[in-house]
This record gives sequence, structure tokens and C-alpha cells, in this order.
Amino acid sequence: MAIGYACITIGVEGTKVSRCIIGNATLDNLRKITNNNLAALMAAIDYNIAKGIKLYRISSDIIPFGSHPVNKLLWWDEYGEKLLEIGQKIADSGMRVSMHPGQYTVLNSTKPEVVNNAVSDLIYHTKFLDALGVNESNKLILHIGGVYGDKEKSAEVFKSNYLKLPDNIKARMVIENDDKNYTLEDALCISRVLDIPVIFDNLHNKLNPSHEKLSEKEWIDICASTWKGKDGVQKIHYSQQKTGAAAGSHSETIYIEEFMEFYNNLNDKSIDIMLEVKDKNISCVKCINSTCDKTSIKDIEEEWAKYKYFVLSRSAKVYQEVRELLKDKKVMNIIEFYRKIELALHMPEDKGAEINAAQHVWGYLGKNCKEAEKRRFNRLIKDYTENGKGLKSIKSHLLKCAEAQNVEYLKNSYYFFI
Repeated sequence: MAIGYACITIGVEGTKVSRCIIGNATLDNLRKITNNNLAALMAAIDYNIAKGIKLYRISSDIIPFGSHPVNKLLWWDEYGEKLLEIGQKIADSGMRVSMHPGQYTVLNSTKPEVVNNAVSDLIYHTKFLDALGVNESNKLILHIGGVYGDKEKSAEVFKSNYLKLPDNIKARMVIENDDKNYTLEDALCISRVLDIPVIFDNLHNKLNPSHEKLSEKEWIDICASTWKGKDGVQKIHYSQQKTGAAAGSHSETIYIEEFMEFYNNLNDKSIDIMLEVKDKNISCVKCINSTCDKTSIKDIEEEWAKYKYFVLSRSAKVYQEVRELLKDKKVMNIIEFYRKIELALHMPEDKGAEINAAQHVWGYLGKNCKEAEKRRFNRLIKDYTENGKGLKSIKSHLLKCAEAQNVEYLKNSYYFFI
């Protein structure tokens, strides 16, 4: 089994993808952004390899305006060597990647221009995966699209337009049930005609259930039959509903007890699980550590080093409870460790705890800071103490100081990112 995350790598230096508006999409600017984004992708891949993450969704924005006529670069040629280098690293590590065109890539639209743009977008995404040199198990995920007052007719339009696509696109494409229009039953009906793999999405299935009432593991097993050898291991999407938010909103983190209940109920533990969650790689590492037999005490201690100042900023009590939990070097209750982290995540902002954590971080930095940096920190703390505002400014200042001093221990702390 591989557990992965989508696009954004949180708290990892050099992984941020850049964008621009169409008015600034000059050839020079497009080249500058492409260079930056390919370096960012390489950094994300390196991070994934270091963390044992074998599943990753690549951002559609790596090539700016990749499917738009404004981008006249022959990027697949100009950056061909760099793309193949990245692709070789992906293949050598056993990682599997994917891409997921956005909501405006609608293959069954009633508007010809929308369909044409969708085909252009699919050509771009497929060309990018092809340029990496990765095999056909590295997929391109698409929703079926709109209903337009007649679901059966719209499904037929999707089938018709799919069959017109170039073979290299069809070789990579998979379809997914969505949260409003097309259920798993609908996707499976299309799959039977087109011989295309189906991705099971658990949250979409809850929000838009099929008429036939089957359990999640039964639906997953049915979807498994749509994945052939060339498609690679079956892949599913997993997410949790954000409490109090609009239906379909992804949670801030993957809550580990709920995930483990889902995981333990699977008939086939070899399938790949793509997490769709706001804290991205942070939840990914959590789920890998919680399901992997090889997770060590050292792995959890490394996790704690990243979480500790955030937990301290919410509750000194929970901070001490985690420290006590980690004292036993022979037996590690990984689920309990993450449960305590999640308890801290749910706690409201506490001014005293936040100041305490900030002062602890400053204790590592202050002695090597310039006088102007010290004055700024003291001023920010005073402002926050008196009016409760400016916490983000305090953290931003501390992170800048950590980066200036190249303190890896602090630069990698989740305190600055969650």
C-alpha cells in the first residue's frame, strides 16, 4: 500500500509553486516560473523519497498556462532533460504520481468551446506525464462532468468525446465519482462501456450515494475489477468532512482513529490511498506511521520534534502528556500519540500558551539575533499581550530569524505552518 497527498508540500523549503496572471505571461516570465516550479517539484519528490511517501499528485500549475495559447514555449522540449531527470527519480524510488485537472475541464459540456478547452487541458496534462517518462500506471483523474438536465444524455456525450481522445490520453485517464452529479454506479456504468478504471472517493460516496446500498469496502472491491495490470494497483481517494463547513469541504487534518477504522475495514490492504486534506503531507506522514509495521520510536520522536512547539502553543498540559508518552522507549502507542496531537489542534487560541511557546522558540534564536530583530520581537510580543493581535506576525518573525540562522530544527517545525 502507498498513502499519498496532493500537490502542496507544507513546511518544506523550496517546494512552493509559483503562478502569474495572464497579463504577465511573457516568455521570459514563463521561463522563470517554469524553472522555479520544476525545481519545486524536484524538492517535493526528494522530500517524498526521504519520508517514504510513494504516492503524490503533481500540481496542474507546474507549467504556467500549460494548456493556454498564451504559453508558446515548447516546454516539453526546452525542459526535456530536467523532466526526464525528475521522472527517473520518481521511477527509481517506486513512487507513483498523478494529475487531476480542475473543475473547468469538462468533457461533456454542452458548449463546444468548453469541450475544446477540456481536450487541450487533457493534452497538456498527458504531455507532462509523458515528458516525465513515467509509465501508464501514473494516472490522469477526471470527473465525468455536468448533468445539464439529462444525466443519461450527458453520460453519452462523455463517452462519445472520450472515444475521440488520443490514445495516450485514454491510456492514462481514470474517472471518479463526484459529490453532486455522478455516483459510483454511474461511473461504473461508463467504465463498463469504455473499459476505464474507476476511482472510489469515500466522501463523495457519502454525499452522493448510489441507489444500491453497499458498504464502502464492497464498492471498493467492485471498483477494483476496473483496474487492469497496465493501470497499476487500484487507487482510491480518502477524505473526511470538515465539521461545520459546507458539505464536501475537506477537514484540516486526517483524524487518525476515523482513518484507522476505514483502513482496518479494507479487504485489500495493498491498494493506494490518496488523501485529500488541508494539511497535505503532514497527515500523509501521520497515516503512514500509523499503518506501517516498520515505524520506529525514532520516527515518532522526529514527528514530535516537528509538532512540539505547536502543541506547547495550545496546551502545556498536553505537551507534558506527550513527553510522558514518549518516555517508554520499548512500546510506542502511535495512535495515542497522534490523538493527543489532534486534541491540541482542537483547542482554541490561548494567549498565555502562545506567548510561552513563542518565548521557547525565541530562546533558541535570540542570542544570535541582531538588536533590530530583538526589538521587533519584543514589540510584537507586547502588542500581542496587550490586544491579542499579531500572532501571525510573531510566528513570521521567528521563522525569518530561524531561516537567517539556518536552524533546521526550527525551520522544519509545524509550529509555523498549522
